[in-house]
Amino acid sequence: MTQPNPDSPRTQGRRNFLKAGGAVTAALLAPAVMAADTPHTLPSLPSNPVTPAAMPTRNLGKTGYKIGIFSLGGQAALEKPDNEAIAVPIVERALDLGVNYIDTSSIYGGPARWSEQYVGKVMARRRNQAFLATKTKERTRDDSLRMIEKSLQLLQTDHVDLWQLHDVGTMHDIDQIFAKGGAMEALIEMKEQKVVRHLGFTGHYRPDALMEGIRRYNFDTILMAINAGDPHHYSFNDALLPLAVERQMGIIGMKIPGRGRLLSNWTPQPLEVQKRMWEGMVLAPTPGTLTMREAMYYTLSRPVSTVIIGCDSIAQLEENVQLAREFTPLNDTQQASIVARAEPVAKPGNFFRFYDRR
Repeated sequence: MTQPNPDSPRTQGRRNFLKAGGAVTAALLAPAVMAADTPHTLPSLPSNPVTPAAMPTRNLGKTGYKIGIFSLGGQAALEKPDNEAIAVPIVERALDLGVNYIDTSSIYGGPARWSEQYVGKVMARRRNQAFLATKTKERTRDDSLRMIEKSLQLLQTDHVDLWQLHDVGTMHDIDQIFAKGGAMEALIEMKEQKVVRHLGFTGHYRPDALMEGIRRYNFDTILMAINAGDPHHYSFNDALLPLAVERQMGIIGMKIPGRGRLLSNWTPQPLEVQKRMWEGMVLAPTPGTLTMREAMYYTLSRPVSTVIIGCDSIAQLEENVQLAREFTPLNDTQQASIVARAEPVAKPGNFFRFYDRR
């Protein structure tokens, strides 16, 4: 697979101040150095002309962006190695169908960062059609600046619309991020230098650390795991979701089908295979109990801006867009019924809440 061209016109200007390779020194990363080569304005917000007719839209919090209620996640086919022939057409088709938000991360697809590579293949030609979000899992300023440098190169762009702190799960994460020299310094610097438009953070483990993050900084968005099994274990619905609504954040729902484990058409692997492949994960001995329509409509009936779902094929993508197009909110009784039916598979469907993260 060919690598993005670091000298392309789209990437060259911004990358002049983010030098690639080797150890990055504090002097190189100093704000004064970055400011010297950084444009003072960002382009207009992206606009996919297909979106308004394709599906309902909602405000992405206080960002000023109207987002389609279904958005493309950067996992599934997009994180598999050497999968360009499948992954890139999924991204292309998503934009064709009216999707106007694409989520990826510096850790999707391992060290090669396949997800950012595939998305970048499309962004090189269609950057102005998608609100582009990526993430840093690093907890220090300097390491996070290395992450955004590489993200810009792989995504073949000179800016991202949303840069997020990835997988904030514990108070230890919060303390590292907000410490002197922590990742928060990098996020603020990149926003000031107009390398990134908005700042957010993500999490799927427990609600307390995410609530503390909201209290410490006025983030624009939160990407949070919220599915029909959520109310049964360490619920994000109870306090975290209302706090994010109160702060007028863009709220992006993820883990909608719980990696398929909430769905009745999901076929679990034999338990011995699961034990070998997923050490420490909650085992899933049976299929789920919900349809994809029920799983998606439950989350979309909560006060979220959009849901992100990774797709393994164009057929899955088209099904999800169709569900978004046909969406009507569920009433409280319908939501409660879906939550009750999800209870038998709520723990495997929210396996990410049960890792030992001490």
